[in-house]
Amino acid sequence: MVNAINIKTIDKPGVLRKITDFIAQNNINIVYTHMHKDSIDNAHIYMEIEEVESLDNVINELNNLSEVKEISKSPSMDQVWGKRIIIIGGGAQVSQVALGAITEADRHNIRGERISIDTIPLAGEQKLAEAVRAVGSLPRVSGLVLAGSLMGGSIVDAIDEIKENYGVKVISLNMVGSVRDHADLVVTDPVQAGVMAVMAIASTAKFDIDRVNETL
Repeated sequence: MVNAINIKTIDKPGVLRKITDFIAQNNINIVYTHMHKDSIDNAHIYMEIEEVESLDNVINELNNLSEVKEISKSPSMDQVWGKRIIIIGGGAQVSQVALGAITEADRHNIRGERISIDTIPLAGEQKLAEAVRAVGSLPRVSGLVLAGSLMGGSIVDAIDEIKENYGVKVISLNMVGSVRDHADLVVTDPVQAGVMAVMAIASTAKFDIDRVNETL
């Protein structure tokens, strides 16, 4: 079982190490964590941990650290935001893919699923390739939709990397360029592409993207 906590601390070097040292000493596994600093110079650590015998004891012990200001329990990011779909490409196409994805995600989320949609409109081969590669560094990403009129070159290499290394399913619009040949699914209509992206990852849907061998 995964437990999640939010930790507010003073902002100085070594705080994260003290917290993770305590967690390691208690044979607790860190599943996911991220940090940020707020506008009044507090540091915030969100952490998902497992193999915890007593979460209350962990919180009490961490509260004894002088650097810790406050700790609270939290639902996990998977419980709140669920699986993620990333849409990258030209603004007009991205907006239409998002329309389909959000509409379809609403149907599944009402039935208990949790699927969230992230978008970024970008142009230029280098920027697009960087964004595609960065998908591998994002948590909970299940699907990527490439929405544009022309994509190829180094973008193809980035697609192959995230498919091989992270198991991300890639949907491409039916566009000019070699991206189509490396995507798991090619869809002509952008709204339908968004719908298909959600159906491909939803537990409440019956759609196997690997069984579709044609452009839709």
